[in-house]
Parts: sequence; structure tokens; C-alpha cells
Amino acid sequence: MDTSAIASAAVGLQASQLQMAAAAKMVKMGAEQEANIAKMVEAAADNANRLANVAAGVGTALDITA
Repeated sequence: MDTSAIASAAVGLQASQLQMAAAAKMVKMGAEQEANIAKMVEAAADNANRLANVAAGVGTALDITA
């Protein structure tokens, strides 16, 4: 094996390692985003449940005159 083939193989290996690290980071970020979305949906449901017992018409008219 000549040195250029070894160098080429080493560069290819480094590039593939970088691609794998980037892919792993994206998968981790995707999982974190899914968890955050689930938390947000749960919070919205909790807020809706709190407002379920509010009388009809509450919050529909707001006087902002100064």
C-alpha cells in the first residue's frame, strides 16, 4: 500500500466519523424536540382543563380605554 492510499483512507474515515457524529447529534436534537413538543401539548391541555369551569363569556370583552 502506498502512502497516498493510506492517507486517502484516513481522510475518508475521518469524514465518515464526522458524518456519524452529526447524524447522532441530529437524532438527539430530534428526540429533545419531540419531548419539548409533548410537554407543550400537555401544558396546553392542562390550561384548557383549568378554563373548562369558567363561566361562559368570561374574557370575551376587554375595555382598554384610558
